[in-house]
Amino acid sequence: MVLERSEYPEGFPQEFRVAFVPENQEVIIEYQLPTLEIVPLVSEYRYIKSKDSISEKFRKSTEIKLLYQDLIASVCLRTIEEVFEADQLRHIGAIVFNGFVQGTEPSTGESIRPYVISVRTTRQKFSEIHLDRIDKPACLRNLGAQVSRHAGELQAVKPIVDFNMVDRRFVEQSDVISNLESRPNLMDLNPYEFENLVANLFNRMGLETKQTRSHRDGGVDAVAFDKRPVLGGKVVIQAKRYKNTVGVAAVRDLYGTMLNEGANKGILVATSGYGPDAFDFAKDKPIELIDGGGLLYLLQQVGIGAKIVFKEDVVG
Repeated sequence: MVLERSEYPEGFPQEFRVAFVPENQEVIIEYQLPTLEIVPLVSEYRYIKSKDSISEKFRKSTEIKLLYQDLIASVCLRTIEEVFEADQLRHIGAIVFNGFVQGTEPSTGESIRPYVISVRTTRQKFSEIHLDRIDKPACLRNLGAQVSRHAGELQAVKPIVDFNMVDRRFVEQSDVISNLESRPNLMDLNPYEFENLVANLFNRMGLETKQTRSHRDGGVDAVAFDKRPVLGGKVVIQAKRYKNTVGVAAVRDLYGTMLNEGANKGILVATSGYGPDAFDFAKDKPIELIDGGGLLYLLQQVGIGAKIVFKEDVVG
């Protein structure tokens, strides 16, 4: 409500997401900032009486960039101040502000949303700041902020706390993979154990994987975060303990979930195989289909020997 009521000039997007982590009284704010185009190109207009015309004085590119950097800093500090000020009962002990912009990658034409500023501050530290007297860049440096030096060119910074990592759907995983040797047939696992197994596997492969709550996940069994720069990103994972061929419907569902989650990639893991329609739909999309053989191979790569034996009484 506080952020919705915050007044800005026309052209400011004011789109945001907010999460609260009660364990450490921390609020994470993901806030969309305007792009460089928000800064007017003309600094002043003059009326020339003798010619009865108006002349324009254009800003230099360096001035535009400086004004834009100042704007980003201002929105960040203002947002933090407004939220702390509104919390009169002091439920909030710290705030993380991640500011991003919506833009286009010049080399590919793809839509991107890089973070251009990220800062975390406690209430105590922020209360010591006199916003009417500060030098904003110096203030942000003192708070340990990550600020893009070329925000106008969409140069990204790494968020101090990733908003997606505080998703309340995430639950603690069981370590199924370490005990797999005593139950080598994957079809002996129940569906929840199988989801755990897949999440464990991707953890061992170097991804930071979070399993979601059963039946309340919107079609996501696990969410993985690839921390590599450029190539990394958010990955949604679905696990199917099936004995029958996986059809195109499951792949369509995965793709829809990817779009809904804003993920870079989707992975569908199944104990069985995929039909031709499934492969056709996945073609040229950031989707990877891993069948039973591929799953056994990946498990073998992390030192786990397993097998898939279908039984007549096993239901998908």
